Amino acid sequence: MFGQLTGLGDGSPVDATIAYLAQLRDEGFGRVWMSQLPYEPDLLTILAIALREVDTIQAASGVIPIQNQHPMHMAQAALTVSLASEGRFVLGLGMTHAAVTEGMWGIPWDKPVRRLNEYLDGLLPLLAGEPADAPGQTVTTRGALVIPGAPRPDVYIAALGPQMLRLAGRRTSGTCTWMTGPATLGGHVSPSLRQAAADAGRPEDAVRVVAALPVAVTDDVDAARAEAAEQFAIYGTLPSYRAMLDREGYAGPQDAAIIGDEATVRDRLAELRSAGVDEFVGAVFLRSPEAHARTRALLRAVDTES
Repeated sequence: MFGQLTGLGDGSPVDATIAYLAQLRDEGFGRVWMSQLPYEPDLLTILAIALREVDTIQAASGVIPIQNQHPMHMAQAALTVSLASEGRFVLGLGMTHAAVTEGMWGIPWDKPVRRLNEYLDGLLPLLAGEPADAPGQTVTTRGALVIPGAPRPDVYIAALGPQMLRLAGRRTSGTCTWMTGPATLGGHVSPSLRQAAADAGRPEDAVRVVAALPVAVTDDVDAARAEAAEQFAIYGTLPSYRAMLDREGYAGPQDAAIIGDEATVRDRLAELRSAGVDEFVGAVFLRSPEAHARTRALLRAVDTES
């Protein structure tokens, strides 16, 4: 399941996240992917608290931008969440968008592949409990951390383009995608990622494709499509997601959304599985509690059957 701090209800986002994780755990979900938007509270701080309060369920960041956090600070935070959760945390990282990095933070967005590669040069040794000595053009990381007992979290990156996918395949646990349909996942994302892993001499199961998409089980398809078009309109304008929509032949995010009755949604999820998706993350977007419950019930049933 997918979660967003500002979408979990009124009141404290800490309390809301604890309640959300507990609900999903009790319903039988194994993992929730939580986004980090630039105006929200700090996701990793909240997850450290929530995972300490709620047992068994895993949580992943989907995704934390790298530009405004040094690799050593990121490693400190990620290992602290992993320690608090006894290893139930997955670190998802991404490049965010030029409008955020340059417009809000005043940080260059150039050299994205080099920037992420140099970031991993510093981050990955630290997460493994080793010292880092990684001079770079965009970021330099030198030093070590002392966080005893913290399990090393898996690292995913939001890789969509070919160079980023090759980087993910060589160095991380995989990619987490958004607004990417089955033809693109099966013909571009999955083979590019897995070929990069094979070229690097990694085992076939070393990398995974995590695909997040809006989903709604409903009988009113037209209303749900209109809702998806409104809620997710921004993703039709951001270059990285627009490229994925265009590659799929989608006019907008409403076409990427998985919408329909139980049989239709089952078929769409089976299509994703055939396209090489290892983990589907459902962003349930209809506002009614009944639609949420119906959609979660279908996702649990499909997961149990598979």
